[in-house]
Amino acid sequence: MWMHAAAAQSPQSTTPLTLAQAEAYALKNHPEIASADFRSNASKQAVNAAQSAYYPTVVGNLTGALVADPGTAIAAGNLTTSSISNRIAVGGALLQMVTDFGRTSALVHTAQFQAKAQGQAAVETREQVLLGVTGAYFDVLSSEAVLHATQQDLESRSLTLRQITALQQSQLKSTLDVSFAQVLESEAELAVYRAENTVHESRARLGAAIGQQQTVNAPLQDEQLPAPLEPDVEALVSLAEQQRPDLLALDARRNAAHQYEQAEKDLRNPLIDVHAAAGEIPEHDRTLHDNYAAAGFNINIPVFTGGLFKARREEADLQAKAEDKDVENLRNQIASDVREAWFEANNAFHQLDVTARLVEQARTGLRLAQARYDNGLGSIVELNEAQLNETSAEIQAASAKYGYLSRRAELDFTTGALR
Repeated sequence: MWMHAAAAQSPQSTTPLTLAQAEAYALKNHPEIASADFRSNASKQAVNAAQSAYYPTVVGNLTGALVADPGTAIAAGNLTTSSISNRIAVGGALLQMVTDFGRTSALVHTAQFQAKAQGQAAVETREQVLLGVTGAYFDVLSSEAVLHATQQDLESRSLTLRQITALQQSQLKSTLDVSFAQVLESEAELAVYRAENTVHESRARLGAAIGQQQTVNAPLQDEQLPAPLEPDVEALVSLAEQQRPDLLALDARRNAAHQYEQAEKDLRNPLIDVHAAAGEIPEHDRTLHDNYAAAGFNINIPVFTGGLFKARREEADLQAKAEDKDVENLRNQIASDVREAWFEANNAFHQLDVTARLVEQARTGLRLAQARYDNGLGSIVELNEAQLNETSAEIQAASAKYGYLSRRAELDFTTGALR
């Protein structure tokens, strides 16, 4: 697990860029993280919206009727007889829920759990971005190590070609050796071009991983190998179950589903409201008072809804049960992911020692092959094979190192520790 620097190093600077600085830059600038944070903050507003049912609703009214027929006594439709008079009135109305027997409380808890789930989703997005940055960062270092190995191989083959050409001119080597050495130099040159292209591609991917459109041009600072692996993989499984943000988010959604199920059950309960209204009537019919005021209550008791409430309740119940199974399935998947990531990292760790020995053996073999060829005891084919072995060993060692670092980052991701 790598910590992050407080300030983000510019990825276009000529100063070496560390992994922590690249991660800090991504956390600050990646649009996917900003999007997840916006959604998390938006979900918190849903909690405020649900809690608003606890508070009274107060509205103000200004009404004017200037063309009424004063001789009218009754009216059809929505225009009541009390409204058919010339008047100007100013007033307000208040509506306050007294109780809905737990439905609003359940809806508030539903919104709170949904907000918690969205917050954990934002954490998961951060971890996914960091994993992408880490993988792209090590890909750049790995590709640059391969480029360095191919450049060294090209220099070695160019030197060999110059030496053989000089010996051929002195009639100490054949033209066949010169032709073979020229072919080998050209092959090494092609390998360098391919390695350079891979470096450019990996740097472009790193730019996208940190959330920018430009290629990262700053030199990258190498990373030290982390501490040895935790030997008890089951302890990592338990850790993942405690802190994996996707599991925490799904568990919160499961709780939200159960709260919503309770809210749907509470639809069968009565709803009790208090109503009040008051105001002034400065211009009115002579039979009316100058002001008005009233207060009362209303009890809404559901009697028959055509099966609507029952269907909504059963739907919420089934959705909650589905969320229970989703949590169970994710727990199983997490356990499998952690064990697999641990074995991959452990295997990559053991490759470090093997590839280091392989490099030393290949270098020794190249020195011997060069000495044999210089003394006329070996062929150009033998020397070429030794050079290929040495280059291949260097590449495998670099791949093993950065592969192990990538596997460790993936293990941290599966346990929820890549923060």
